[in-house]
Amino acid sequence: MTRRVVCFLLVLAYSLLIVPFADLQKNRPIEVKLGYLPHSQLLKISSGEHCSTTAALIVMRVLFYYGTVLQKLQENVVVRPEFLNLFKTVQTAVDLDPYNMDTYYFAQAVFPWDVARVNEVNYLLEQGVRFRTWDPFVPFYLGFNHAYFLKDYARAAGYMQLAAERSGSKFYAQLAARYFYESEQTSLGLAFLETMIRTAKDKAVRKSYELRRDALLATQIIAEARDIYRTKYGKLPSSPIELLQKGVLITLPEDPYGGSFYFDERGKVRTTSKLVFPSGEPGGGS
Repeated sequence: MTRRVVCFLLVLAYSLLIVPFADLQKNRPIEVKLGYLPHSQLLKISSGEHCSTTAALIVMRVLFYYGTVLQKLQENVVVRPEFLNLFKTVQTAVDLDPYNMDTYYFAQAVFPWDVARVNEVNYLLEQGVRFRTWDPFVPFYLGFNHAYFLKDYARAAGYMQLAAERSGSKFYAQLAARYFYESEQTSLGLAFLETMIRTAKDKAVRKSYELRRDALLATQIIAEARDIYRTKYGKLPSSPIELLQKGVLITLPEDPYGGSFYFDERGKVRTTSKLVFPSGEPGGGS
């Protein structure tokens, strides 16, 4: 009899504890850590003639970490990316092997957009231009950054011209010309992102570009509807919702980063997410 009572009490205690414990496990913070590396000079000495291999391993580590962060974001689990450590890790890979294209590719995919580190990325890319003397993509990245983020169209055109000379492609030459006259920044961003999506090799990086493209497409749709509203009513709408109410928009595009669209004091389309991860880091809007 006593044994039955003890068993019953144990089962009851288990039943009372398992639900809150399961909830705790489900809602516990997710730890996704990149870790830290020694200084690049120490790695150079220890790697010897295998610096390029060490750099490739570092890039693999970066891609795995960033891919995990993106996966958690899509599962509605907020993981704060270690952007500063991530950039230092990429810089270390560049120091070890300035010919490794994946370092420049990843830096361009993430840091100008998500943490507004354009000048730092451009510094890395300048190294790529010096070492990868045959490569049109690195000057292409530099040209885009100077036009889209820094609005320095003269330098942007120069880098695009270099990309055209290295590749023999008229596409880069046309972009160089457009940068002198183009003022619609969203259109420039979409053109760049579509190019990057087509050439993406890593799934995590491609997904990052696709999210950014979808967000910019949403802002473009709202901006075009805003312009139609202004032409029709002679004033700016107070909010994107008003575009729905007046029938200018049938549906309101969603921000893939989870924010809500609004108009700033100048009528420019903005979003509460700032088109970045929910990490508290500064970033650029549309």
